[in-house]
Amino acid sequence: MLSVLQEMLSYTFIVRAILVGTLVALCSALLGVSLILKRYSMIGDGLSHVAFGALTIAVALNLTPLYVSIPVVIISAIALLKISKTNKINGDAAIAIISTVSIAIGIITTSLSQGLNTDVFSYMFGSILAMSQIDVYISVILSILVLALFLIFYNKIFAVTFDENFAKATGVKTNLYNTVIAILTAITIVVGMRIMGTMLISSLIIFPALTSMKIVKTFRNVIICSAIISVFCFFFGIVFSYVFSIPTGASIVVVNAFVFIMFSIANTVSRKI
Repeated sequence: MLSVLQEMLSYTFIVRAILVGTLVALCSALLGVSLILKRYSMIGDGLSHVAFGALTIAVALNLTPLYVSIPVVIISAIALLKISKTNKINGDAAIAIISTVSIAIGIITTSLSQGLNTDVFSYMFGSILAMSQIDVYISVILSILVLALFLIFYNKIFAVTFDENFAKATGVKTNLYNTVIAILTAITIVVGMRIMGTMLISSLIIFPALTSMKIVKTFRNVIICSAIISVFCFFFGIVFSYVFSIPTGASIVVVNAFVFIMFSIANTVSRKI
């Protein structure tokens, strides 16, 4: 195992992937807890589809995908919140609408341009080989920003996550902090799509939080446990990807799913004892 790690770390692109991926895994885990408790677990999936639509346009116009995707996904995240607050369309329906429209735009743009080339494919399903030095710098800065803002607004995020009406009654600006959560989620998805791909990035948001909820109950403990599980699964996903020569994003998802199943079984057994 040690020899495999030494061999992996001798490659610069793998070191880049581990650095960025660890930060993205932390951001996803922290935000995932709030999103699941607020019943917005599918927002990650919806925004990832928006990112796909945005990046296909960027690739077609020879623009930098990160620069195009970040503002588009942030605007979409805010729009999702606004739409879901109305009585006419609920959150799930709003996510479904934005997801399908974004995929449709992406497919049309791809078909009208050069088709499903290497750039689009790597963004769809992830590729650690595709990360440039500039991508790493931007991703690290944005990830640190997400982590810092989450820690700064931790108490407010906790309040709007557990009881939004009570928080609003006590003077907390719930709309503002819901918007903060949405923006941080949007940034995390765009940053993580290089490694995980737009089709798989939502798994980093959902799995660690759900897994941690199987063994701990308090918000703070779930946050900490989710962060540990997320980084653990990401790292071993990278290792398995390297050893067995399989796609990185898919490998990380499978590791997350395996850990979730194991914790679910352990939780079920402990209840029966």
